[in-house]
Amino acid sequence: MATHPGGLTAAARPAVVNPDGKPASGDVTAVSVRDLIRSFGPKGVLNGVDLDIAPGEFVALLGPSGCGKSTLLRALAGLDHDVRGSGVISVPERVSVVFQDSRLLPWDTVLGNVTLGLQEHDAEARARKALAEVGLAGREKSWPHELSGGEQQRVALARSLVREPQLLLADEPFGALDALTRIKMHGLLRDLVAAHRPAVLLVTHDVDEAIALADRIVVLDGGRVATIRTVSPEVGTAADAAGHENLRRELLTDLGVAAVSH
Repeated sequence: MATHPGGLTAAARPAVVNPDGKPASGDVTAVSVRDLIRSFGPKGVLNGVDLDIAPGEFVALLGPSGCGKSTLLRALAGLDHDVRGSGVISVPERVSVVFQDSRLLPWDTVLGNVTLGLQEHDAEARARKALAEVGLAGREKSWPHELSGGEQQRVALARSLVREPQLLLADEPFGALDALTRIKMHGLLRDLVAAHRPAVLLVTHDVDEAIALADRIVVLDGGRVATIRTVSPEVGTAADAAGHENLRRELLTDLGVAAVSH
């Protein structure tokens, strides 16, 4: 397990997670967070967060703006060196991050963006395979400005997955996309996660997106984990649909929002 490089955390002993989010014993987790505190100036953002994510598990992180969702994700990514804090974080060696902005280099081709930083002799072949997986075979020589927003995010996903991450961190990766493109990207992400089996932490403001994608949903409030809810398998019957609608109402209540029936 890799430790956080910022000097604020140390390696955590691998822990276990039950479906209710409580530690158990016997299995190793992909992510372990204990008593994580992060502050910006005098303002406390994370106030003692505990969280475990199992290998291959998809966890969605919900909460109001400013509750610390992106701060937690950046801490797991090791991108928060300039903040004050304490706690213990343990993550796998291979971690990839996808942001709301695809962050493609405009002066490089699609293929060049996917192979960025890869040193392996087969990097180009792996990148071409990853682009095919996201539906962009044949676009290797295209420039980022020639792609739609959805296509740019597909390239960003390919760039992350070509590294075969053990942990994929996604910070509202579909927030800037239109509704139809978002639905298509949900299906693509589900397929990619099923094929590659990384643990996933998705930050989102969208309750329906969380239900559609996640195995568990964690609600942050006041810089702490307020609620953890398990998502039932994909809707296949009327009872499944009713269960998802009940979960949606519960999550909206957790977030302090009145539920509106679909």
